[in-house]
Amino acid sequence: MGSFAGHVVPGTLFLVVGVWHIWCTVVRYASDPDSFRVRVWNPVPGFNGRLKYLELYVISVGAFIDMCIELLYSTHLKFFVNGVLNPHHMNDFEHGGMLLMFFVFSIVALLSEKTSFLPLPEGALCLISAAAFCAEYLLFFFHSTTHQGLEGHYHLLLVLLVALCILSVVGGALFPTSFPVDLCSGIAITLQGLWFYQTAFTLYGPSMPAGCKLEENEISCSSHGHEIRGQLLANVQMFGLVFLVLVGVVGSYIFADKRYRKSEFGVVHMKPLDGFHEQL
Repeated sequence: MGSFAGHVVPGTLFLVVGVWHIWCTVVRYASDPDSFRVRVWNPVPGFNGRLKYLELYVISVGAFIDMCIELLYSTHLKFFVNGVLNPHHMNDFEHGGMLLMFFVFSIVALLSEKTSFLPLPEGALCLISAAAFCAEYLLFFFHSTTHQGLEGHYHLLLVLLVALCILSVVGGALFPTSFPVDLCSGIAITLQGLWFYQTAFTLYGPSMPAGCKLEENEISCSSHGHEIRGQLLANVQMFGLVFLVLVGVVGSYIFADKRYRKSEFGVVHMKPLDGFHEQL
């Protein structure tokens, strides 16, 4: 069982990173399609390079804070009961392990980019990122089998989005010049963040479907019909979010193409910010 904050915090992290990834991908492709390369993370341009690694810092700090919430605040520091892991907080331990993987990815990426201790190619960073998503996939896959009914259906849809993240990130390692693969990665991460928000507001917020309720830390529906209606509503919500993201992607590409596209003579219509040149 989760909570409103337990879904909003990671949802915000995924949403911010996903939207940034989409924007950087379309800008890099519009600027120079011939030299486009997949990037698992994107530097922030300008500011004399002071914010270049902001995305990695956001991931590391966000994952660390959420991990502390899961392992320290939610458990009230009661890790063990009678010599074994506290059975009442197994979900918190699982969530903490998943977040640890994303924290490790961000630290490894920072070490690879800022130091000479761990020089890794972009493909290797893609695979490390995929490993973090695999940990998340396993977590929510088993959640979707143990949580039945409406909650299980929301987890199942989340599992599909996480699987799409894994495939797109691995695809980035296999096809390092593919624009569709890199764009798909940003779309999947963004949808995952939005779905965390949707789950928070629907199951733990004010948008609970009619006939269903949160009672004694469990979500129950008064009849099978109400449960089916709630699941169909979840499908409609997912379709709506996919449509919203695709519209945003198309709009972003149109804007980026007009602003950064090169002419047939190789002249950029409008010069990109300095940080994007480093990505080309």
